[in-house]
Amino acid sequence: MRRALISCYDKTGLQDFARGLAELGFELVASGGTADFLEREVGLDVERVEELTGVAEMLGGRVKTLHPRIHAAILARRDRDDDLATLDEHEIRPFDLVCVNLYPFSEVAGRYGVREEEAVEMIDVGGPSMLRGAAKNFAHCAPVCRPSRYQSILDELRESGELSLDTRRALAAEAFATTAAYEAAIARWFDVETFPDTLALAFTKVADLRYGENPHQRAAYYAEEGARVHLLSRVEQLHGKELSLINLLDLSAARLLLREFTLPTCVIVKHANPCGVAVAATIEEAYERALASDPVSAFGMVCAVNRPVSAGVGEAHPARPRAARPAPDGAGLQTCDRRPARPGPRRRRRRPRGNGGRLRRPRRKDLG
Repeated sequence: MRRALISCYDKTGLQDFARGLAELGFELVASGGTADFLEREVGLDVERVEELTGVAEMLGGRVKTLHPRIHAAILARRDRDDDLATLDEHEIRPFDLVCVNLYPFSEVAGRYGVREEEAVEMIDVGGPSMLRGAAKNFAHCAPVCRPSRYQSILDELRESGELSLDTRRALAAEAFATTAAYEAAIARWFDVETFPDTLALAFTKVADLRYGENPHQRAAYYAEEGARVHLLSRVEQLHGKELSLINLLDLSAARLLLREFTLPTCVIVKHANPCGVAVAATIEEAYERALASDPVSAFGMVCAVNRPVSAGVGEAHPARPRAARPAPDGAGLQTCDRRPARPGPRRRRRRPRGNGGRLRRPRRKDLG
C-alpha cells in the first residue's frame, strides 16, 4: 500500500486532497494538528506520527517529525538494494508522497508590533526538512507544498496510477523554491547589516502581465518575499485589460515621484518619464496644472495623486474616455485616454526595500 505523509499549517484544500488520496488507496500518516483535522473534521483513518516513531512530540511541538523513522522513509531510494535492506532491518515503510506547507513566518514577522519570540516560533524546522528530503528523492517520493497543485496531482494519479517523472521534477523545483524563499525571508529578518556579506532575496509571482516591453514578449510581476507592501498591494483594478510591463514601470515611477511631496500633488508619467508634475491647494487644481504641462505626451498616461479624487477630476481634459474613481481610504487615479481604465494606487504606509517587487521578462536571445 502506498503511503502519504501530511503535515500542513494551511489546511486550504486539504480535506478533498486527503480524501482523494485515501480513495486511491494511500495510507495516511499525519502530525499534530493535521492528524486532528483529518480525523475529527474529515473523518479519515490516520496514523499519527508519534505512533510511527514511538516518541511523543516534545518541547511544545518543536520536535514532532525530526526522527529517523520519518526521514529514512522519505529519503530511501527504491532502486538501491542497500537502502531497501536498511528499511527492512529497522521495519520502516517508505513514503510515496509528502504533503507539507510551512509556518507563516513572513506573515507573522511582518505584523505591526509583533514580539521577537512570536516571530521566532514561526520558524519552521521540521517542515522544510521533510520537504527538502522529498524533493531530493523526487524520483521515489513526490513533494507537494502548494494547495493549488492538489487537484492536478489527484487527476494524474487517477488517470495514470502514478505521477510522471516530469511532474515529480516540477514538484521538486517548487519545493526547493519554497524552502529557499522561506529561508531568505528569515535571514533578512535576522540581518541587521546594511550591506551583509550574503544578500538573500526571494520573490513570489503576483501576476502574469499582458505583455512585456513589446507586445510579442512575455513578462510577470514578482513581489519581494516578506515585504509588507509592494507596487500592486492595495491596488484595485476597476476594469479594463490586464496590465503590461510598461504600465507597471510607469506606475512605479509615478508613485516614487509622488512620495517626494506632502501637499496636494499630481504626477503624470508616460513611458517612465514624468511629463507633468504639479502641486496646488486642491488635487483638482494640481491635476489641471500637471496636465497643462504637456497635454500631448499625456496621451495614454499613468496619473497618480496623493489625495482622494472626485468623479469630476479630469473633466477639462478634451480626450476621453478616462477613469476617475473616489478613493475614500486613500488616493489614486490612473487614466488612459481612449483606452480601458486601469487601477489606481491607494494610500499605503511607507515601505522598506524600494518598491517591494520586481518585473521579470525573458532574456532576449535575438540580439548579440
